[in-house]
Amino acid sequence: MTESTAAPANLPEKIRHYINGEFVDSIDGDEFDVIYPVTNETYIRAASGKKADIDAAVASAKQAFDEGPWPTMLPRERARVLNKIADIAETRSQELAEMESFDSGLPITQAKGQANRAAENFRFFADLIVAQVDDAFKVPGRQANYVNRKPIGVAGLITPWNTPFMLESWKLAPAIATGNAVVLKPAEFTPLSASLWPGIFEEAGLPKGVFNMVNGYGEEGFAGDSLVKHPDVPLISFTGESTTGQTIFANAAPWLKGLSMELGGKSPAVVFADADLDAAINATVFGVFSLNGERCTAGSRILVEESVYEEFVERYAAQAKRVKVGLPSDPTTEVAALVHPEHYDKVMSYVEIGKEEARLVAGGGRPEGFETGNFVEPTVFADVSPDARIFQEEIFGPVVAITPFKSDEEALQLANNTKYGLAAYIWTSDLKRAHNFSQAVESGMVWLNSNNVRDLRTPFGGVKASGLGHEGGYRSIDFYTEQQSVHINLGEVHNPVFGKQ
Repeated sequence: MTESTAAPANLPEKIRHYINGEFVDSIDGDEFDVIYPVTNETYIRAASGKKADIDAAVASAKQAFDEGPWPTMLPRERARVLNKIADIAETRSQELAEMESFDSGLPITQAKGQANRAAENFRFFADLIVAQVDDAFKVPGRQANYVNRKPIGVAGLITPWNTPFMLESWKLAPAIATGNAVVLKPAEFTPLSASLWPGIFEEAGLPKGVFNMVNGYGEEGFAGDSLVKHPDVPLISFTGESTTGQTIFANAAPWLKGLSMELGGKSPAVVFADADLDAAINATVFGVFSLNGERCTAGSRILVEESVYEEFVERYAAQAKRVKVGLPSDPTTEVAALVHPEHYDKVMSYVEIGKEEARLVAGGGRPEGFETGNFVEPTVFADVSPDARIFQEEIFGPVVAITPFKSDEEALQLANNTKYGLAAYIWTSDLKRAHNFSQAVESGMVWLNSNNVRDLRTPFGGVKASGLGHEGGYRSIDFYTEQQSVHINLGEVHNPVFGKQ
């Protein structure tokens, strides 16, 4: 490899599972290749988990939950550990950024914020569990009632390959903060940065067995499927593709497991004629091309009012052509390599479909100078019909569809005209329209005249095919705990008496 594509300095010899406080190989010795997205060459091997490995990890987590101190520790004590986790993650931010960029193809400048965002997740839930107040209800002179929150047990966490370390922290922080033990199954495309968690948790003083990790695939008989079907795992939190979510839903049903699933998206960005076009163009270019377009909340359908449509398309296409494609390690790169050749082939198949369905105004192929690896030009299609596949289906790459509309009513119909409902972005200077539109659009989250800026206190999740349940803030506390009602009699018992002599 050249200097610009050199592997991170602290690359492990092999990526192993982490079970009961130890790094271990798969019980059957099976491994899989992990590839570098710039060259598609194998750079490391990872242990490939199956049912036996999941059984061992769940047994470790269950023992830590049933016998260990973690579930019964005071919130302040758990919070101290979570804050140490945050501190350690921040001190390793450069190492993490290099690993994340190398493993996923994410531009290094976009990877650099991931450790800090992960640390903030742990700090947020450390604060939340200390300050949390549960409900109490009084019936004067007769009864007092209160809610007792209890950790549930072993939480199964299945995470995606886009910004993997930070998205793992979204699940790990609340699950651990509330006193549960966990088994993490990272995405098989990007297991490298997850290998840092065991060292961080050990240094922070998390008790052995509270955190366990099994790498591998999700298919039947492998790690993901076995975790979902394990009878001693009452909770599954999954982020990923909608079809996989449906499979998890079906496989979890026999045990009536608690499920939280953040799934796919085909989010609209609606630009009205009275919007600040400069701000709208800048935000929508960033919203679909940052993270290489591999983001669930990408505004990948841009709906533009007819009177400014041609101007918008011309300016948007020109700006998309200026987006810098380069190596992930180059600090000037804005779009780098997609995560894996399988995903590259999928994205490029949609580019070819789009050429048959709409007007190509930018990109549409492999960028010049990148003959190998998973590089795709930032691609813009205009005049996209609402029945086009590139309008309806999630591409999850640097590809955007632009469609005109004539009225507010048509804009809303177009915005809601997919099976997805994760996010929506609305650009207008009319406050009344903004509020009315945001309440009518079918999405779990709406941003008005704003890019995707997350407040950790708010619920995160989608509707329709974009998800089941919400996490974030107190919604995460609700998901990872049982809420037990306790009723105390304070006066005379007024119950009817049966069978009195």
